[in-house]
Amino acid sequence: MVEQGAIRFVVITGMSGAGRRAAAHPLEDRGWYLVDNLPPSLLPRLFDTVTARGIDHVVVILDPRTREEFAEIPTALNELTERGVRPQILFIEASDDVIVRRQEHVRRPHPLQGDGAMLDGIRRERAMLASLRASADMVVDTSDLNVHQLAERVVKSFNISGGDTMRMTLMSFGFKNGVPFDADVVLDVRFLRNPHWVPDLRPKTGLTPEVAEYVMADAGAAAWLDSVEAMLTVMAPGYLREGKRQATVAIGCTGGKHRSTAMTEKLARRLRLVGIECHTMHRDLGRE
Repeated sequence: MVEQGAIRFVVITGMSGAGRRAAAHPLEDRGWYLVDNLPPSLLPRLFDTVTARGIDHVVVILDPRTREEFAEIPTALNELTERGVRPQILFIEASDDVIVRRQEHVRRPHPLQGDGAMLDGIRRERAMLASLRASADMVVDTSDLNVHQLAERVVKSFNISGGDTMRMTLMSFGFKNGVPFDADVVLDVRFLRNPHWVPDLRPKTGLTPEVAEYVMADAGAAAWLDSVEAMLTVMAPGYLREGKRQATVAIGCTGGKHRSTAMTEKLARRLRLVGIECHTMHRDLGRE
C-alpha cells in the first residue's frame, strides 16, 4: 500500500484537438498509470483504488465531453485534498485556427459543436473550461509545438525523472527464416566465417564459449562491433530526442544459431557499458 502523501497525481485537461493525449504519453511511457476520459466524480474512487494497489504515479485525462460532469471537478479535487494529495493540473491549449486545422485533418467534428459550426463548439468549450484553466498549475499552448517538443515540456515542467535511458532489444535471427518485421535496424553478420562448417562446433550455439571465440577470431568481428557500437551510441540520444525510447536491433546470419547469436551477446555487453539499457533474444535458436 502507498502512503497517501507519497502519491503523484496529475490531471490533464484542456481543449479538444490541443493534444491532451499527446501530453500524457511521456508520463505513461515512464510507467505512470494512465486513465483516459474519467468522469471527474470518480477521481476520489480512483485515488482509493490505486493507493490500495500500491500505484504511486497516476495521470488522468479529463475530457470536456462529459459536459455536466465538469461542474463536479472542484468537489472531486477537494475530496482528494482531504485524502492527503493535491493533484497537479495541466491545461493543454491551442489557438482556434490550429484546433480547426487539426480537427479537419483527422476528419472529425468538434465534440461540442452539435449542429453548429466547428468554431461554435470551440467557443463553448473555452467557456466551459475557463475556470479550470485559471486554476491550472501549468498551461501549455501547443499551437507551435510538435509532439516531441510537447513531451519535453511536460517532462521538464513536472520534473519527471526516469525514462531517459534508451532501451534496446538485440535480436539474433536467421535470414533463411525471414527478417523480423518489427526490427528498427537490421544488421548482417554473414560475412564472418561460419562455425556451421566446423564439425565440433556445428551442434553448439553462439552462446557457448567455443563458438563465440571462433566467431570473434575472425578478422572482421572486432571491427564490426566497434562500428556498430559507435553507430548505436550516436542513434540512441537522437531516438530519445524524438521521443522513441525503445528500439529493436536485429542481427542476422544464415540460420540464427552461431554467428548472429554470438555477436548479439557481445554487442549487448558493450552497449550496457556505455549506458544503453538492452536485453537479448534469439528468435531462431533451437529451430531446425
